[in-house]
Amino acid sequence: MTRVGLTGGVASGKSTVSARLAELGAVIVDADLLAREVVAVGTDGLAAVVEEFGPDVLAEDGSLDRPAVGAVVFADETKRRALEAIIHPRVRAAGAALEAAAAPDAVVVHDIPLLVETGQAGFFDSVVVVDVPVEEQVRRMVELRGMTEADARARVAAQATRQDRLAAADFVIDNTGDLAQLRARVDEVYDALRARTDA
Repeated sequence: MTRVGLTGGVASGKSTVSARLAELGAVIVDADLLAREVVAVGTDGLAAVVEEFGPDVLAEDGSLDRPAVGAVVFADETKRRALEAIIHPRVRAAGAALEAAAAPDAVVVHDIPLLVETGQAGFFDSVVVVDVPVEEQVRRMVELRGMTEADARARVAAQATRQDRLAAADFVIDNTGDLAQLRARVDEVYDALRARTDA
């Protein structure tokens, strides 16, 4: 088994890369998806978030109000760390269970937005970083997600620097070209990862 950490800054196109790796046969452990699952209605994770932040973080249907939580934690690093202390251990446990169920010769890709920030790079056989310049991240968030420029820059600032992510990379996937170029580069990287598994 080859264990791969996949990361990239917000709006870098990491989800597109992850989807292509899945098409190629990789087992994807999606930390964002797991982060939603561990705070779903009825979970101990959601109960812990409410205990930490109060009932104002709940939507009318009892689910986590993500925009409300985001507004709190992206403005206050202490509160962001408190949220991460609740979510990250639960996500890691869920990811470990998915990995344990994978075939012995699988390429298992852990899609982790905060891989560098949480010090996890060393836990993987290879780290793949999806890379775009900061100004491109901001442009995408403003144009495609409807954020204000200030909100977009706050999201970027809350993550590791581009330089820190690149320093952790074994493979870099540049996502400043078109979709065909991106897919071709993902295919190259997957072939290299597959070769490591077969070695």
